[in-house]
Amino acid sequence: MKETKLAKIALGAWAWGNDGTFGDELSINSLKPIFDRAMENGLNLWDTAYVYGMGTSEKTLGHFLKGLDKNSYVISDKFTPQVANYSSKTAVKDMLEIEYNNLGIDKMDIFWLHNTVDRIKWITEIAQYFEGDLDAPIIGVSNHNLSEIKEADKILKEHGLRLGAVQNHYSLINRSSEDSGILDFCRENDIYFFSYMVLEQGALSGKYNKNHPMPANSDRARIYNPVLDKLEIMNEKLRVLSDKYDVSPAQIPVAWAIAKGTLPIIGVTKVEHVDDALKAMNISLSEDDIKDLENLADSLNFNLVRMWEKKME
Repeated sequence: MKETKLAKIALGAWAWGNDGTFGDELSINSLKPIFDRAMENGLNLWDTAYVYGMGTSEKTLGHFLKGLDKNSYVISDKFTPQVANYSSKTAVKDMLEIEYNNLGIDKMDIFWLHNTVDRIKWITEIAQYFEGDLDAPIIGVSNHNLSEIKEADKILKEHGLRLGAVQNHYSLINRSSEDSGILDFCRENDIYFFSYMVLEQGALSGKYNKNHPMPANSDRARIYNPVLDKLEIMNEKLRVLSDKYDVSPAQIPVAWAIAKGTLPIIGVTKVEHVDDALKAMNISLSEDDIKDLENLADSLNFNLVRMWEKKME
């Protein structure tokens, strides 16, 4: 398996699939400045999936990759069981070829099993596909609990590979991957932990409150608007720390995720999101501030497990 140097932050292209989560239509023209700003500043790790708009996210990213040196970017993509061709004996190859075509590339840097649907079948087929490949990507699993992570690692090792990455929902208000021992397991076994939804789709950005809720036509509104009273308290603490460190509130949760030893995935739909990510990489939160943030989050008792995930116990 090849060695791949990863940036401190991955940029997520989930919303580039135009699935309606953020309530806006995104276009090539609106996203190009975002891609350019990131690449110019060394943020070259891009996380996508075929299921994000059924190829739309990949095709958009692929449009921007055209003509670039293949060593100048790192691509993280996924095998999603729900869109796999179960009737094919080469389902992993089939999906990879679609993704390669959408992205305009011929090798993946990081390849994930997206969730636990028929997980043994699919991690075994992924392992078989890459067995003996000296240029195999980092292989990861997403939305897996600790026992499932260990199971995947065991299967991969039986085929001369190993688990190189885990990607789970992890934020100040959802630390189940820490409480369950997943973060410790990753540290002990030299496995990257990618934390997604660190900003809870903007809920921890300081931009929303009871007087300024999330757009009613977005899926975010259904999840976060009912708990805006708690989020106001959390965001006020983020504002206090943002003043202390002379940054914006949205940069504090990202800095926290980095301080916890994780690699946050930040969804980018505006140039300012890239700028926030760049600034967050330079923040060193004190241990006391980290504890204060976590204690406050615990006291508010959020329960924001989404429909595609589960608790990590």
